[in-house]
Order: sequence, then structure tokens, then C-alpha cells
Amino acid sequence: MSDTSSLPRPVIENDRWRIGFAPEIGGSIAFGEARIGNAWHDVLRPTPEGAAGPNHTASYPLVPWSNRIRDGVLRWGDRSFQLRVNWPDGTAIHGAGWDYPWTVAEHSSDRVVLEFASRDVYGVNWPWTFTARFTYALEGDRFVWTYSVTNTDHETFPAGFGHHPYFLRSVAGSADARLQVEADRGYDLVACMPDAGAGDIRAAADFREARELGYQFVDDCLTGRRGERLATIEWPGAVTLDVEADALLEHAVLYIPEHEPYWAFEPVSNANDAFTLDAKGIEGTGLFLVQPGETRSASFSLIARDA
Repeated sequence: MSDTSSLPRPVIENDRWRIGFAPEIGGSIAFGEARIGNAWHDVLRPTPEGAAGPNHTASYPLVPWSNRIRDGVLRWGDRSFQLRVNWPDGTAIHGAGWDYPWTVAEHSSDRVVLEFASRDVYGVNWPWTFTARFTYALEGDRFVWTYSVTNTDHETFPAGFGHHPYFLRSVAGSADARLQVEADRGYDLVACMPDAGAGDIRAAADFREARELGYQFVDDCLTGRRGERLATIEWPGAVTLDVEADALLEHAVLYIPEHEPYWAFEPVSNANDAFTLDAKGIEGTGLFLVQPGETRSASFSLIARDA
């Protein structure tokens, strides 16, 4: 894979959105601004100068799985694969794509495609080869994110994908963000991982009725979607975003830290530690199969409107 560290970072823009990218930092988004009145304002957490890794950016891709794999042990059928543990809690987390620079496959004024081909690098934390192409397009008020993963291996593998957008609590001087989520079930998590299928949403993570984020810690995986709209995020007096997502994105991870000016809402396909759940025969994990040569894809959109 070519060195992208010294190349200009691509930006896309229209009358409503201005989005910058950092492909050299794990295929990340560097910033996401919305036009409010006559000025641009950050909606996504902007990447600081000299950011050391994707978890300091505005958002980064999760592919070919989302969230954690317990002990880094990927269980599939009658086989187990030991992945590299890459998080202090002893898990393999957030897929393999965020470890490497991505290339800019396409770029125009309102569209960019970033690509990562695992065959091109050494030591990818995944037992099969794949190519990920993530497309970002501006369509009026709609900012469309499309994930895709192609199986370039000789055998079928299970997979998942997602993205990790960090939103600001306050936009353009607004009060604390308000959130409403169209999901009726959640997982009982211990150390961010479930031991069973989805059930009731715990109170701190229940945003079925719109309310302010608050400062109670949340790091929960939600499912049981009600329809095409996944969530609505409102910054009072500034801007509102409707989140629409394809059905393949069955889950969403909601992360609200107690003492930070940002939070995260992640449209993803699979549940936390989905491979372990699947090995236990638990349904609804959100994993999907990718045949050799097949591409699986899904999109979600942030649709801006005046608050």
C-alpha cells in the first residue's frame, strides 16, 4: 500500500455539510461541520493536530467487525482463531482496518471513497483477506456513509462493520444535546460484553423518549430497531440530525462518557462479542456471511435540518 501520510487530506463540501478526511489515520474522518446560519460549526468532534491514532479522530471505520471479541478468540463453526489483543481489557476491538492507512480511491467535490485492501499489508488482525471500501457522499441535507466489505479469500467468512462517530455535546453554543433512539432492546453487558441475547434496555441507556444526554456513564449496545429512522439528535437552537440506516445495520452502540465534551453513537451491524454469542447458538447477533468474491454493503445517513 502506498504511503499517504504526506498527501493532502480530501475534503467534500456542499451548502449544508463540510467533511474532511484523514485516510492515513486508519481511514478516519478528520472533521464534520454543518452550516448553521451563515457559519460552519463542528458537529463531529474535530481531530486535534498531531493525533496519534484513529480513536482521537472524528470517526473511524469498524471492519470486518464492530466492537469487541472476547479474549481475541474468534470462534466460527468448529474452528477458533486467536487474534491479536489490542485493548487494555484483553479484547480484540474495532476490527482490523483502523490499524493501517487507507487509500483515496475516488474524490470529487461531494464524494470520496476510501479503500483498504488487507492483501497489500502484513499482519492484518483477521484470518481471511478482504477489501473494504467506505464511501461518503453529500446529497443536499443528507450526509451518506456507505460501508462495504469484499471477500478476496478462497472461503466464506463471517463479518460485520460499522463506524464510530464522536459527536459534540454542544454545537454552536447550544445546550446539551438531546437524543431519541428507535430501538426497543439492549444487551446486559459485563465489561462491555454480553453473555446472552438482547433484552430490556437499562434505564441509563434508554432514550426511546427524547431527552438530554446527561452525565450518567453509558456504553451500551442497542437493537430491536423500529424502522428506517434509527435516531434523532438535537442541539437546541442550532441543528437537528435524523439518523437513517439500512436494515443490515441491526445494532447501535451508544457511548456517553461522564466528563467529556463529546459522546458517540455508532450504527453497526453486529452486537458486541458477536462471534462468541453466535458460537453459543444465540440468534440476532448481526453477523453476516460473505462468499468468496462477494461484496456486502450498507448505508446510513445524517440528515441535517434546522433546530
